Amino acid sequence: MLRGGKRTMEKKYISIDIGGTAIKYGILTEQGVILERYEMATEAYKGGPEILKKAEGIVEEFLASGKVLKEQLLGICISTAGMVDTEKGEIFNSAPLIPNYIGTRFKAVMEARFHVPCEVENDVNCAGLAEYMSGTSKGSKSALMLTIGTGIGGSMVIGGEVYHGCSGSACEVGYMHMEGSDFQTLGAASILTRKVAEWKNEPEENWNGYHIFEEAKKGDKLCIRAIDEMADVLGRGIANICYVMNPEVVVLGGGVMAQEEYLRGRIEASLRKYLVPSIAEHTKLAFAKHRNDAGMLGAYYHFQNMQKKERR
Repeated sequence: MLRGGKRTMEKKYISIDIGGTAIKYGILTEQGVILERYEMATEAYKGGPEILKKAEGIVEEFLASGKVLKEQLLGICISTAGMVDTEKGEIFNSAPLIPNYIGTRFKAVMEARFHVPCEVENDVNCAGLAEYMSGTSKGSKSALMLTIGTGIGGSMVIGGEVYHGCSGSACEVGYMHMEGSDFQTLGAASILTRKVAEWKNEPEENWNGYHIFEEAKKGDKLCIRAIDEMADVLGRGIANICYVMNPEVVVLGGGVMAQEEYLRGRIEASLRKYLVPSIAEHTKLAFAKHRNDAGMLGAYYHFQNMQKKERR
């Protein structure tokens, strides 16, 4: 790139999205455009220290291959499962899925090794921030993001910043008590396969979310019933959160939400059933736009927010 007759080098970011199953990673421009994207298995069972090594290896490989030159690299952006201390850039709580993840010090290790800033944020918070900055909740004053998968994760973005609560644990909505159980046990996508398999007296391995939706579209009454019950639980749970947080937009993400055409009307009807009209008419339901890129993009936006705070 030429500026004023001088050749300038385009600056880049490396963004890493660490999930329970896969690590998605790539190179972003200074403006947050993804130039290249890749994926590898997390191998969560190997534990936190091995995941940290993988993250270090990703940066090392980009630098060694010349895809990112040392003088081009502005920073390392990390989105990860688990509860994150965003000031320290480390994990302070984590599910047993990743052993020995608590205490993993991404920021300290990355900055010491590569001599560039590193910022770290929870993956659902990153997804919510990505949708708020350049997705379906862009332009809103406040947005609730829910990711529906094997569990239910939540995040709240207000005025362009993630609301973390007093100890970094805000919006852990999956644990919200419902009917003698909790929101994610009753409303996560995994409930579909359990119910359908049980009702049909078949092994769970015979069913997955995609298969259930395909059969429901063909008129299978048990598959339709399972989806309707999940939609009802989601509407009730979302309504409970809306009574407390009153978001302008509620964004739904996660693999099952790719079935927007089938689910939207059902979840909207449930939401109207459980919300008083004065709140329902001011609450918009949206479906996530960024999908597999949400973590990487959200990590980039979080990096920008943290660096702005440091400059103040």
